[in-house]
Amino acid sequence: MMKRENFDFELSFFEDLHKRMPKDVRVVSMLAHLYTQTGQLDAGLRLDRKLARLTPEDPTVHYNLACSLALKKRLADALKALRAAITFGYDDYVWMCNDPDLAELHNYGAFLDMCDELGIG
Repeated sequence: MMKRENFDFELSFFEDLHKRMPKDVRVVSMLAHLYTQTGQLDAGLRLDRKLARLTPEDPTVHYNLACSLALKKRLADALKALRAAITFGYDDYVWMCNDPDLAELHNYGAFLDMCDELGIG
C-alpha cells in the first residue's frame, strides 16, 4: 500500500468530484481504488459497496468488493462477493488465485472448495 501523502492531490480531487457527482461510477470507482491503495480500507469498502448498488451486475465491481472484504478479513462476505463476480462473468481465475488482495482467502476452505467446483486450483 502506498502512503496517503503520495496521493493527497488525487484524493482531494476525487473527493471533491464525488461530492458533486456522488453517483458517477467512474469517480466512485477511482476514489474507492485510491482509498484502498492508501490503506483507508473502511472508506474503500464503503465505496465498493456503493458501486455494487450502482452497478449490480458488473463482475469487476463485485470482484473489487471481494478484495476489499478480504483485506478486512471478512472471508465469508468476500467469498459471497467473489461468487457474485463469477456469476456476472468474472473469469480470470489465474489472477484470482494469485491476487495479493485476496491472500486471506487463498487458504480458506470455502474458497478452496469453490476453486474445486470451478475446476481450478
